[in-house]
Amino acid sequence: MHVAAVGHAFPDHYYDQDALLQAFMAFWGKRHFNLGRLARLHKNVLVGGRHLALKPDEYEALSGFGDSNDAWIRVAQDVGARAVTTAIERSGIQVEDIGAFFTVTVTGLATPALGARLMNRLALPTHIKRIPIFGLGCVAGAAGIARAADYVKAFPDQAALLLSVELCSLTVQRDDLSIPNLISTGLFGDGGACAVVVGADHPAAQTAQGPQVLATRSVFYPNTERVMGWDISERGFKVVLSADVPRMVSDNLRADVDAFLAEQGLTVADIGSWVCHPGGPKVLEAFAQALDITRDALQVTWDHLAQVGNLSSTSVLMVLEDTIRDHRPPPGSKGMILAMGPAFCSELVLVEW
Repeated sequence: MHVAAVGHAFPDHYYDQDALLQAFMAFWGKRHFNLGRLARLHKNVLVGGRHLALKPDEYEALSGFGDSNDAWIRVAQDVGARAVTTAIERSGIQVEDIGAFFTVTVTGLATPALGARLMNRLALPTHIKRIPIFGLGCVAGAAGIARAADYVKAFPDQAALLLSVELCSLTVQRDDLSIPNLISTGLFGDGGACAVVVGADHPAAQTAQGPQVLATRSVFYPNTERVMGWDISERGFKVVLSADVPRMVSDNLRADVDAFLAEQGLTVADIGSWVCHPGGPKVLEAFAQALDITRDALQVTWDHLAQVGNLSSTSVLMVLEDTIRDHRPPPGSKGMILAMGPAFCSELVLVEW
């Protein structure tokens, strides 16, 4: 199984972090909020700017969850269509080769699902199996690659699409002055990415831009549901974001990675490249400490965080795209794609370049 190509797309609206901070300060300042704390929280996430689904003044017109979700459906189709088109063009596959279409998100709901709406919009073949996945959160980019690899392992002459679209700005709770929500308003951005995964018998496997998937592992940590996720109500998605996230990384990741690699006859020392989800500065520092790797080993992930913020499940796919394009590891070297997310859980994907 190979990642044949990855493509991404952003909404049209990009703002630097200072401009976004000023907008939030103007809004929350009317309620006598501690604006100094807000500024510190936004600066501490080390994000330089983000893409937004809407123009800033358009968010003020959203009266509730229904309006926000309608905006998600509209913008997600635009972003998703561009990401899928780019990925297919780069991969060299024919649309007739696509056997499965996985879509992952945690920021909007749609029935028919996003994949069905894009089937119509992009005139994809009607025989494609559609697998919409909601609720995995940040881990879904890596998990989606793993599930797509599972599919083409069973159908080695086919290709599978994995599309992630996350429009985190449409989940912001403007009446929630909790620390997790304030951090989220500075950390998360909007975007989409699509990966094309092909089976070993597909011709594109010989010319794949991305790595070969060798093995995958999912790990669930019991009784951790309140570490990360959403509380969902008529107001929409209210973030659950515990300060324990870096500790979860520190306490669990190394043992999980060691056990996974040992089954493949490898150790962490054999891994030459790391494609990680950019959860935030403290999470990335915990990744490096747990895995005993340098900051430079995660530089592509740090750069992604600084440039566009945390895009939930989309981020790890874009880090993979950047690695393929500008930081390709030596042929034959081993690498790891990994992410952690709600439940709490981790997804590990061993690859060879």
